[in-house]
Amino acid sequence: MKSNIYILFSLCIILSGCSRSLNYFTNNLYDDFNWTEADLKQIQFYVSDDIRLVRVSKSGVSNIENGQIKIQDERKVDEVIIRKGTPGTLLFAKGAERFAVSFDKDPEKYLMFGPNEKANGRYVLLAKRWQKKAGIITYGEVEYKTNSDSAYAALMVDINNARKSISRSSTATGRKVN
Repeated sequence: MKSNIYILFSLCIILSGCSRSLNYFTNNLYDDFNWTEADLKQIQFYVSDDIRLVRVSKSGVSNIENGQIKIQDERKVDEVIIRKGTPGTLLFAKGAERFAVSFDKDPEKYLMFGPNEKANGRYVLLAKRWQKKAGIITYGEVEYKTNSDSAYAALMVDINNARKSISRSSTATGRKVN
C-alpha cells in the first residue's frame, strides 16, 4: 500500500512539472530579454480571454405595389470566436508597440496586440478605434466589431523558470592580535 502511495505521489510531482505555466506577456518581459523579431516568432503565444468578432451586413430590396412600399430585408451575421487559451504565433512586429499574432491557419487573419499601461504593461488586443463599448478590428481584410469584454484580452506565454544560481560560502576564522 505504501509503495502505491509513493508511486502516485511521484507521478503527481512529475506531471506537475510538465504542465504549462502561462504568464502575461508584458513590456517588462520584452525589455528584460531584448528579443529580436526572429526570437519572438519562436515563442508560442496564447490568448488570455475569449475574443468575439462580429460583422453584420444588411441588404434590402424595396418594391412599390399599389401605392405601398414593400421592403424585404436580409441580415447576415459573420462571427469569429477565438477561445481563451488558443495558441497563436507572431507573424510580424512593428517595433515593440504592435505585434501581429495569428490564431488561424490563414496568415491574412491576425490580430494586433500592444502594451497597455492601464493593464500593467500587458500586450492587449488593439483596435483601429474604440467607439463607446465596441472596437473596430480588421481581421482578414474585413472589418469586424468586438465588444469591450475583448478589450483586455491579452497575450500569454508559457514560462519555464530555469534559473541558474552560483553561490559561494566561506566562514571567517577570526583574527587575533599578535
